[in-house]
Amino acid sequence: MMSKEPEKSKFAFYWAASCGGCEIAVLDINEKILDVVAKVDIVFWPVALDFKYKDVEAMPDKYIDVCFFNGAIRTEENEHIAKLLRKKSKVLVAFGSCAVDGCVVGLANLWDRETIFERAYSETPSTNNPESTIPQTSFKVKEGELTLPEFYDTVKTLAQTVDVDYFLPGCPPPIPSILQAVEAIFNNNLPPKGAVLLPNKSICDECPREKNDHELSEIKRIYEIDDDGETCFWDQQVICMDPATRAGCGAQCPLVNIPCTGCDGPGPRVTDQGAAAMSALASIVTGPEVIEQVVDPIGTFYKYSLARSILRRKVRK
Repeated sequence: MMSKEPEKSKFAFYWAASCGGCEIAVLDINEKILDVVAKVDIVFWPVALDFKYKDVEAMPDKYIDVCFFNGAIRTEENEHIAKLLRKKSKVLVAFGSCAVDGCVVGLANLWDRETIFERAYSETPSTNNPESTIPQTSFKVKEGELTLPEFYDTVKTLAQTVDVDYFLPGCPPPIPSILQAVEAIFNNNLPPKGAVLLPNKSICDECPREKNDHELSEIKRIYEIDDDGETCFWDQQVICMDPATRAGCGAQCPLVNIPCTGCDGPGPRVTDQGAAAMSALASIVTGPEVIEQVVDPIGTFYKYSLARSILRRKVRK
């Protein structure tokens, strides 16, 4: 009598408010995806296969073994599906910076829905909208009623919406870390709940550039220096988010002569990534006038983490 093959794990992937790069990162594991497919059944992946929400709604609770959820919570639909997939999944992974920290999507928290709609549908040079029509949650036509999900004033992270088991940040997550996470799932070797599935150190620990701990007498943009490819960007008067950012990417940006912008999110023991970076800056500048030279402080220090930060958003009046 032939032995019965072990039942495959059930995986799900979902794309909320994000650019889609995390979906591509899943494919960037290249031939390793064949090993994954051999061990799992993908029961929900609407960007790649024909699945409907009703398919998930029909699943028993905890039917999905692991769900990789990428994207921030921008709309009513995003929140509804986050709560649905939380109910249907044994393990929910916040996958990528948008889900973990809010990412670039979270910079919209500097405004509210009304301001964003005004800009998008009236003010942009390419917009031709003489009647100032903006999206509505419902609209009646002769065939019936058309609906759209509500667009929220505030972008939220996945963990600000539902309970999350693990976090795998990055824009997108580093490919080796994706593979390590999948292998840990297959081997039932995941860390305690709530863990970040990246190394417990900062990118400075991975960066091979020489650090001389010079004071900053001025702040320059990357295009204003003749980078030697070997010296720490801070020592070249350029802001780099390495000290406040979690490792895992292998310092890919500094290796190709670009300062880190912080996409792996807050480093170990860092509560607020932007505050940590500003603290590092304040400790080495020669005077307060130097700090005033920072162009776009929010975009520099909170490019990926505003929605998760202590600030979260601009105050609404």
